[in-house]
Amino acid sequence: MPSGVHIMEPDIRVEDYLDDKLQSASDFAHLDTLLSSVEYQRSQLQSQLDDATKALDDARRSAQDRQADLAAQVDEFQKLQHSIDIRLQIVAASDAPDEAIQRLELPMKQLHKVDLAHKYLVLLQDVHDMRSEARSHLPQSPKAALEPYTRLRQLSTKLRALQGPADEAAAHLVAYVKSVTETLWGEMKKTMWDELEAVLKKRNWPSVDPDSEVDEEWLECFEKLLDLQIPEVLDSPAAVTLLPVDVMAQIFVKEFRFHFLSDRATSKPETIGDRCFPWFLALVEKWESFLMDNFGPVLAAKFNETAVSHKMVYMDPVCAFITSMLPVMREKVAHTMSTAIQNPAFLSSLMNELMTFDESIRSRFTYDGGDAENGWGGLTSEVLSVHLDTWLQAEKKFALERYHAIMAPLDARNIDYDFVGVGKTKPTHAATRITDLLQSVTAQYERIRRFSHKLRFLIDIQLTILDEYHDYLRGVLEAYVSITSTVGRAFGVTKEQLAALEGTGALETLCKVLGSADHIVNTLNDWSNEEFFVTLWDQLQARAKLNGDHGNLAGGMSYDQVKDRTSSSVGTEEDGGVLFDETIAAYSQRRRRAQDFLAEAVAEDHRKAFRAYIQRPQWTTIAEEPTDDPYYQPAITSELDEPLRILKRDLDFLSRALGTAVFRRIWRDALEKLNVMLWNDILMSHRFASSGAAQFRRDLHAISSLIERYIPDGSSSLGSMKEALELLNLPVEAPVGAMSLRQATDMVFTDNSEAKKILEELDIGSLTPANARQILQRRVENAE
Repeated sequence: MPSGVHIMEPDIRVEDYLDDKLQSASDFAHLDTLLSSVEYQRSQLQSQLDDATKALDDARRSAQDRQADLAAQVDEFQKLQHSIDIRLQIVAASDAPDEAIQRLELPMKQLHKVDLAHKYLVLLQDVHDMRSEARSHLPQSPKAALEPYTRLRQLSTKLRALQGPADEAAAHLVAYVKSVTETLWGEMKKTMWDELEAVLKKRNWPSVDPDSEVDEEWLECFEKLLDLQIPEVLDSPAAVTLLPVDVMAQIFVKEFRFHFLSDRATSKPETIGDRCFPWFLALVEKWESFLMDNFGPVLAAKFNETAVSHKMVYMDPVCAFITSMLPVMREKVAHTMSTAIQNPAFLSSLMNELMTFDESIRSRFTYDGGDAENGWGGLTSEVLSVHLDTWLQAEKKFALERYHAIMAPLDARNIDYDFVGVGKTKPTHAATRITDLLQSVTAQYERIRRFSHKLRFLIDIQLTILDEYHDYLRGVLEAYVSITSTVGRAFGVTKEQLAALEGTGALETLCKVLGSADHIVNTLNDWSNEEFFVTLWDQLQARAKLNGDHGNLAGGMSYDQVKDRTSSSVGTEEDGGVLFDETIAAYSQRRRRAQDFLAEAVAEDHRKAFRAYIQRPQWTTIAEEPTDDPYYQPAITSELDEPLRILKRDLDFLSRALGTAVFRRIWRDALEKLNVMLWNDILMSHRFASSGAAQFRRDLHAISSLIERYIPDGSSSLGSMKEALELLNLPVEAPVGAMSLRQATDMVFTDNSEAKKILEELDIGSLTPANARQILQRRVENAE
């Protein structure tokens, strides 16, 4: 309904309206007015109704028209869709499109090639323009020439980077741009090279005074070449030779080739250490001051406050000169190595001379090779990166041959009494010579720079020799056990083997093992505190802790291989580990076992020697009766002569062969066993008259006196026997104030308290009351 048209609500009743308007008689006076108002409102409502009816008719006609248009559009769309479907069916059933595409394919490819060729030509034109621009600035302004050259090099680098993702497309173009770039760089260097070379020729270089100063033109050409090369120096991760120094060094390179890389006698490989190395060092030393005074300030000005200011090969002209000369020396070394690898003896001497040469370069000229942090690895490292195994096997062969030569002579296995003074354990000649051999091996490789190379020498040569010698010592001990044990004899022992152990033979055999093992242990402990081995251990620990690949810890060796050969502390946080832990432990075990066997051997000598003495006649019958003379000393028992001789023999031999501490330990054990034997087999097995007790005490005194001559206070191991004999020798009748046998017996058998009192009174501290009763019962006077 149109706006502004309002229709009165139909539910309003007329009577309600009249009631509202005619409420009193006076209201009828206005009836005409009321009728007029009602008529007016009716006419308005009729007008509104007419307008709404018209608007409704218009809206219906408009909706019908739009519906008719929409229906027409839908019909037209359906006809168009039907037509398209028909045409698609026709096209699908026809070969015409494929034929058209095939006819257009070749022209499109040709068009693409033409477009690509145009782009190639534009790029090549840019390449040629940059090359021409760079050439135009030389030799006057190398810095200006660097700008187009740098753009060209960047283009070449970018093309190579894009070639990979593009399946190596445009290979010829990339190769050509790269070739142009490299050729241009070569031309630029040659142009500047020729300029400096001409200047040097006019100055008659190198026939100049080493103390002279160079002129301005020379310095200017030197600087130009540096300007040209500065980007290369700053961008290169490895050290590069400086072009102006190369120009000055070329005459010396030619001279080097003439002397050492030609058919002259001086070119023989064997002369490299006598002639080639000294010539090189003398050359550098000759021009050292000249280079430093004239070109040191130039290099400092060019490279100071740059990323390479810490590298001596750029800041020091002498080091730069060495860098320029090293390629020809490297060539000479490579040529010499081709001969040396066929001759192990020459290879060994060559490596030693090469390491000496490297060390001279480092120490005399502060040469760092471009590695300010780690220093110059030297020509040795370069050689070993190729020939390490060859050299290692040669050195190992020499070392093992020398080891076998050391072990071959019979006298090598004798004890070296002159090696150390009195009171020290004596090794065999073989042991001392082996440690000298190992020390010489250390000298062979201690100057090597790479950690893995050092570790290979340590494990493959030194530890291998130590393992072989350890196996030899273990074999000696095993042979000793098989000869001396009941089980071993059951398998057969030769007369020669038994004869070798007669007398001090057994002691000597064991002392050889003990002394040799002790010498090896002490030597390895000393080496473990030396700077070289301490540093090697620290490097091994650091690498083991950081290296997650335990399959290759160093030099192709796994973590387990290195740990088993060196120390179980490898790669752990334990303190106190050393490189030789496993080897020291193995030799220490041989030393302990030899010491145990030695104490048993001494005790066995005592058991055999004292057998007759133990089995002597009853101690109740003695030819001589004791006397009251205090100065009277009865003669020792005749059956004790042989035991004393054996004791003296063993004491004399072991005192010379063993160190004081080991000597005392062995004899302490042996004397304690002797003390037990005398106690059980004599004291507790016989009865004693007063004369027999005195004789036994005299014999024990003879034994103690002999021991004291070799071991001060050593007879204390027989202390319980001494005190027992003091108790056993109490007189039957004692002077006034002295203790008699009867008194002592009564008190000892009264109770423990009385027994302790009598022992304290007699100053006896090692015996118990029970011991005292047993001892006093040995006297015939107390026999029941």
